[in-house]
Amino acid sequence: MMTCSVDFNNKDLDLSFYVFKPTVVIVDHLVHALQQFSLLTQNLGCVQSSIFRSIHGNMIIWYGAWQKRSSDEKDKLTANLQSMLTNNVTRMAVLVEHNFLDAYAGESRDGSLTVKFSTGDIISMNKVVTTTKDLDDLCYAVLAIFRSRFSKTEGITGGLCMKGQSLPRVVCIQVWQSLQFCYSWILSSDHRKWMMPYLERFSTDMKYDIFRVVYVSGDNSL
Repeated sequence: MMTCSVDFNNKDLDLSFYVFKPTVVIVDHLVHALQQFSLLTQNLGCVQSSIFRSIHGNMIIWYGAWQKRSSDEKDKLTANLQSMLTNNVTRMAVLVEHNFLDAYAGESRDGSLTVKFSTGDIISMNKVVTTTKDLDDLCYAVLAIFRSRFSKTEGITGGLCMKGQSLPRVVCIQVWQSLQFCYSWILSSDHRKWMMPYLERFSTDMKYDIFRVVYVSGDNSL
């Protein structure tokens, strides 16, 4: 089984996330189209890619990692990706959001400096949107929350904090040993009670979801 591995503080990678809302009844068709899309992105220099499928919601996320590029090169890359998606994917889904992020911190149970996930893994994802002037401070606040809870959370194997390159947002992903551990954490935690002291001074919009990894580049699932 192939694995995606993302360094906690890799300055040489641009991380891209494309968020889709399916418009087809059989979502597996969309997943298959995104698998084909992943193969095509390798010709554009994509280092690794993965697909996350929301467990309870109606959302699909495509993740891709790229060698660092200039702003102009990223604009050209985005245009190429949009064109490829129009040909293969957008007839089956609405593109809700896409952006580039930088990894800036993380934690792992095995002591490595990377977060790892494979097909079948459970991932929870938090997104906090703020204003541009508050982004750096929000990054530190989210990291403080993340590190204060990581060692106390049963069943979590690793996590990664990322910040938007052009949009003022922070995204954190946590990888779990099982869906049951993730549920237990959600049900036993009063999240807002211990998060708000860190975040109350920011003007934020927070979103949370749970995903299953349904594809990692290199899988023999096509």
